[in-house]
Amino acid sequence: MIVLGIETSCDETSAALVQDGRKILANTVASSLEFHKKYGGVIPEIASRMQLETISGIMESALKKAQIKLKDIDLIGVTSGPGLLGSLLVGISFAKSLSLGLAKPLLGVNHVYSHFYANFLAGEKIKLPFVALVVSGGHTSLFYIRDFDKIEVLGETQDDACGEAFDKVAKILGLGYPGGPAIEKIAASGEPKKIRFNCYGTRGKLDFSFSGIKTAVLYYVKGRRLSRKEKADISASFQEAVIETLVTKAILACKMKKVSRLVVGGGVAANNRLRDKFYAAAADHNLSCYFPAQSLCMDNAAMIAGLAYQLFKKGYRSDLSLTADLN
Repeated sequence: MIVLGIETSCDETSAALVQDGRKILANTVASSLEFHKKYGGVIPEIASRMQLETISGIMESALKKAQIKLKDIDLIGVTSGPGLLGSLLVGISFAKSLSLGLAKPLLGVNHVYSHFYANFLAGEKIKLPFVALVVSGGHTSLFYIRDFDKIEVLGETQDDACGEAFDKVAKILGLGYPGGPAIEKIAASGEPKKIRFNCYGTRGKLDFSFSGIKTAVLYYVKGRRLSRKEKADISASFQEAVIETLVTKAILACKMKKVSRLVVGGGVAANNRLRDKFYAAAADHNLSCYFPAQSLCMDNAAMIAGLAYQLFKKGYRSDLSLTADLN
């Protein structure tokens, strides 16, 4: 079964063709990131305008790479939320038009859930159930996954998402946008224990809060002229505190649910320091830890197509009343 995936939840425009929920035939991604850099964050109007202009060409590129014709696809999967309203509507409208014109079934897919599914596109055979951690610019959530349609929220951020905190701290330190790669790069030459930051104080044991650590960095640097070495130490200390919090709570979730498998996904999961710390902690607690390829951590349509396949097999369908779900 060949699924065409469409992803336009934020600043990426992506189309992918995935066979039987596992094999990526093509995964084409275009980003409007360069247009947002000078603003220090994603501008929704710019993102949706670029998606409107490029989505058709992106799909054609994916079809050409996969050597597939539109008539040969069996299902159209599209991100229905959460995300930016205008961006989501571009992808949903495009997918609905294809579904109507080609008489092919349509299925809306949750963008956050698809991030943990990216691990199944890496050739790994991960047994259910497992705990999943999704860490991205807009979301930081822990889930208990009994099946692809049986998902329990264990914890989530009470304020800033993890990736959002990276962006804000990078802005405070004058490192540019996006903040994740900038922080990781300079932190490599810093001392992670130089400054003591923390991310605790949440209501639930498995909830997250990153607003406080961002404010702590702001007050720490206020009125100071920082050398590159000081910025490196601050970045390393901030990054280490965030990662330690993520690791601690993810391991705790596995213990609470008595599972031995931990799956991580989302844009922040591309961070090499985070991967190393998770692998080490998982080994210490006799857990199997899984990460997708770094290219699949970012928003892409392959993960949408893959999850759409699994849900379609379980009988899920969408119709032409499908619209954006911002929750």
